[in-house]
Amino acid sequence: MNVKILLITSVILFSTLLGACGSSDPGNAANTNLPNATVAKANTNADPLAVSTPAPEAITNNAPTLTPVFKMYCAAKVSKDEAGLRKVYSSDTIKFFESEMKAEGEKSLIEHLSVDQVDNSLCEVVNEKVTGDTAVGKIKIKGYPNGFDIIFVKEGGEWKLTNRPAGDSIVTTQKNSNTAK
Repeated sequence: MNVKILLITSVILFSTLLGACGSSDPGNAANTNLPNATVAKANTNADPLAVSTPAPEAITNNAPTLTPVFKMYCAAKVSKDEAGLRKVYSSDTIKFFESEMKAEGEKSLIEHLSVDQVDNSLCEVVNEKVTGDTAVGKIKIKGYPNGFDIIFVKEGGEWKLTNRPAGDSIVTTQKNSNTAK
């Protein structure tokens, strides 16, 4: 009998303690045990289907080093200048494109890059960051008006465009992109 009373008392005590630790606000229940956490309450009046547009990234510079290369790229794309395109791309990128072209049965770089939406209405680079023989710039073209970061490399003293997006991969690709040929 004493064991039954002890068990019932333990269950009641445990339940009381558990109830005291919980939150009366179910939105905060998951965060009640986080030390120094600031819990933001959800706006209950907000439209759950509303789409928020992120603020555009601030322009820190107009890419004085990379802009001439990218302008040459845009001009070559618009005029369908195969030699001009080959001149602005890095040797590693050209090799990559050529292997893709061979696999897809394409005869020219112009044909291979035909999906790129490039014209003279939007062709710019901003926010360049140069580190030795590697640079990153946010390129903006008709197909990507908000832009995306791309890696540029220096070959033979000239800056070249690559097909590699910037990000965490810059550290691993930097070694291979600057080999002298």
